[in-house]
Amino acid sequence: MNARSAQRRKRRLPKILLFLALLAVVAIILIVVLVVVLLQPGPPRLPIGPDDTTSEPRQRPDAQSADCPDVLTLVIPGTWESAADDDPYTPTANPQSLMLRVSGAIADQYPQSRTSVYTVPYVAQFRNPTNLGDRQRDYDFSRSQGYKRAAGKMIQTNRDCPLTRYVIMGFSQGAVIAGDLASNIGNGRGVLDPADQDLVLGVGLIADGRRQPGEQNDIGPSPSGVGAEVALAGMGRLVPGITMTGPRDGGFGELRDRVQSICAAGDLICDSPTVTNPIRAVSQLAGAINNPVHAMYATTDYWSLDGASATQWMYGWADQVIADAPRPAHY
Repeated sequence: MNARSAQRRKRRLPKILLFLALLAVVAIILIVVLVVVLLQPGPPRLPIGPDDTTSEPRQRPDAQSADCPDVLTLVIPGTWESAADDDPYTPTANPQSLMLRVSGAIADQYPQSRTSVYTVPYVAQFRNPTNLGDRQRDYDFSRSQGYKRAAGKMIQTNRDCPLTRYVIMGFSQGAVIAGDLASNIGNGRGVLDPADQDLVLGVGLIADGRRQPGEQNDIGPSPSGVGAEVALAGMGRLVPGITMTGPRDGGFGELRDRVQSICAAGDLICDSPTVTNPIRAVSQLAGAINNPVHAMYATTDYWSLDGASATQWMYGWADQVIADAPRPAHY
């Protein structure tokens, strides 16, 4: 009997291992499909601008041109919420853009001399690789364009207006771009000179696809999951046009305490299960298919703090940061 039982167990073992492997594959496929169906984010690190940390930091002047705002509020919309040719000062590509609820209120609150609100125009698309008829630009192109345009605006502003401060905000794909921008600045990898890191007053992220709990100020009810790009880091470049870049190298560096992150439980863009436990991952993903949390941050349905939605909280935070910002002299 014992010998027969041992043989049966031996025959069963390959089947069990095959079953677990299949579950892992299913979990990966489900995550990829859901990341496509939801508004996926995640730019690679693209250092732009001064990155020679050995050079002498430039001396700041005592005053700057009257054309320069005290604060540049840099806003990066999410997938399908912008366009490459959109007007950065009066964006109309998507009137339902989540970030417009924040940036529009800020623009109404302050004169342009106090803060110039610049909404980064970029293609903001995410081609579904499983749909041969999808003619959108792929994710890698979109996030690269968004990053370069956001970084380029900061570089130009810093060159022309050396005393201007910055508030950076983004949602979904825009949150990944904004987070990558903050990570590179905070770790001295370009955009601003390391001596100018203090010019960044704050960074606000909603549904960051490279989120890691504890790497920033996690606001309100904060889930324990990680961003989709972190959860799927092992896939790397497995799917053409959708590079899973993993966690940010060095986190947010010197900007860590100035980064505010909002993520609703169950939003697979910022609260993904890892694939190390395929059974749990499949269970979580199956339950999330009919729960479109990612699109509901303007409501209190899935995330709220003291009765405020994510967009209301972000506006209140940005409003306070801008109100408290220094007022440089002008000539």
